Order: sequence, then structure tokens, then C-alpha cells
Amino acid sequence: MRCRPVNGLLLLDKPIGLTANAALQRVKQRFNACKAGHTGALDPLASGMLPICLGEATKFAQCLLEADKAYQVTAQLGVRTDTADSEGSIISERPVSVTISDVEQALSHFRGTITQSPSNYSALKYQGKPLYYYARRGIEVPPKVRTVVLHQVILNDFSGTQLCLTIHCSKGTYIRTVIDDLGELLSCGAHVIALRRLRVADYPSSALVTLEQLASLATACPATGEPEFTALDARLLPVASLLAQLPELNITAEEATQLQQGRVLPLPENHLNERVRLTVGLERRLLGVGERCAHQLLAKRLLAWSLPG
Repeated sequence: MRCRPVNGLLLLDKPIGLTANAALQRVKQRFNACKAGHTGALDPLASGMLPICLGEATKFAQCLLEADKAYQVTAQLGVRTDTADSEGSIISERPVSVTISDVEQALSHFRGTITQSPSNYSALKYQGKPLYYYARRGIEVPPKVRTVVLHQVILNDFSGTQLCLTIHCSKGTYIRTVIDDLGELLSCGAHVIALRRLRVADYPSSALVTLEQLASLATACPATGEPEFTALDARLLPVASLLAQLPELNITAEEATQLQQGRVLPLPENHLNERVRLTVGLERRLLGVGERCAHQLLAKRLLAWSLPG
């Protein structure tokens, strides 16, 4: 059966145990989609929101890669591992003698703008390969330091040897590194034992769909026995939702044609937005993303055809 040019965004509730890519392939196969991609990896240990772009939505996956995210993480104190999670090898074990006051004081150092040196077992790239490629081969690489923002760090529970946090953070934040650094600040070590992504951008958790739910929606046409995709497609969010955070610039059909032909459009001097969501005509059909260059509008990424906004 030939693949389908299906377009939209699925908010998958990724289960524990699957890689992000394995989950992506299952969704792509279930929808029989020609093209699919996810917007930010989740480790097999982690569960939760994994936005999967289908078809034309893949053109705007970067918008979600750059978006804020929220996580719930459970950490075990007293044990440090080389991967900063329970799948790694133990580096050290130390006694735990911290109070809830100690934890709250330590957490104050992780609110706001911080710097991180992600684990050598992260997917961060060095010379085109992820750091874990080198770590698994015993190859040392220069440490990577990055600046991230933790907008909110909430202590949900503390049992003396385990703690549970909710973290709202900027793109590129490594939660495992937060926990590893926290453990070192508490002088006892720590590692992640459970991690769930609660939110990406402003997408609600109520829109999450599990692989089991997708399977239950898959039906066959009684007449032909061919797969029927109506119920599955109904769970897709529109491509335009990926660009909701961008200000809208509505243009005419003639202007849209000019952009599609590679030409530029003049912009008013008071138009200060770097990027805009382009819509066309009174129907406000989505065209794509435009970018300001001086006082001109350039096409940054356009759809193959105009979709409803």
C-alpha cells in the first residue's frame, strides 16, 4: 500500500522503554505517512509528550525544538551514575544526610539562568556524532558548556533519599544534568530514576494519545478491507498550531505568489518582528514562515500548498 501525504501534529504519550525514533516509526507506520519526524528526543527511560510531525508539519519542527518544556523527575539520592540515570554504571555511593531545608536551599541555585555541562552520554553532537558515541568507546572529548533557563523548579515530594521535582525550562536543558549537579551540591550524589515530559510549548497534556489508543482507532473499510484513517486523522492537530507563537502577517494571494517565486516584499518601517506566520487572504490560509531582512520580507519556509490556518 502506497504511503499517504498526511499532514499534522500528533502529541504522542511515549511509553517507557521505547526510543523516540522507535516510537516515531510506529506512528508513521500506523498512519501510513510518507514523511514524519519528532521534535526533540526522549530517552527510553522517559515517558510523556513527544510531538510527532507528519508531512508538511515537519517543515516547522524547529519551532518546537526551540520551545520551553516541562518535566516531572524523580531522583534517587546517594548514588551517582555515569549516565546520571538508573541505566548507567555506578560511579560512587555516599551516605545521605540532607534535610528538606538543605534541598530547598540547593534548588535555589537551579532557578533562573544556569550553565550546564551535559553528560558524556547525552545526544549533544561533537564533530557530527552524539557524545554517547564517544563515551561508549572510551574516547574523551572537550566538555560542552551551555546556558539554559530554568523558569520554575518545584519540590513536589522528599522522602529523605528520594525527591520529586517539576521543572519548567528552556530548550536544550538536560534534566539528568540538573539532577547530577544537584546531587553534587548536596554532597551525596544523585541520579534520575523516573522522568516524564509534561508539556512542550503550550500544548495541553489532555491532547496526548498513546500507542494503544492509536491501535484502537485503526479500522478497515468493510467493502475493501483496506485501512481506514478517518478516526486516526481526527487526532492530528493542524500544522498551523506549530506556528501559533509567531505573530501573524496576512498577505494577498498575489503577494503569496511573489514569495513562492523567490521574490521579496516591502515591510513597513514599524514592523519589528524577526519572523512571522504568513497567512493568505480573508480565509487566512497558512502559507508558512516569513523572515524580516531590513525592511523586506523574505520567505523562510513555505508549505507546498496553502493549508487552512
